[in-house]
Amino acid sequence: MMEFLYFPEDKTEYIPSVTMLIIFMAAAIIATILIRKHSAKELTKFEQEHQNHNVDENTKKNDSQENQ
Repeated sequence: MMEFLYFPEDKTEYIPSVTMLIIFMAAAIIATILIRKHSAKELTKFEQEHQNHNVDENTKKNDSQENQ
């Protein structure tokens, strides 16, 4: 009936596939952690640059208002 499914009698044939599954899952978790850390660093860098940019604009506005 379902001849396309293969379930081996010898369960040691599952070892290579389980090992590869564990390796790829660990690699995916590590990659996700690294991407999230890098993203957090980029966000703080962007916020600092954006904050400095706003401070510079406010200073220029105040200076131009004082000169008028």
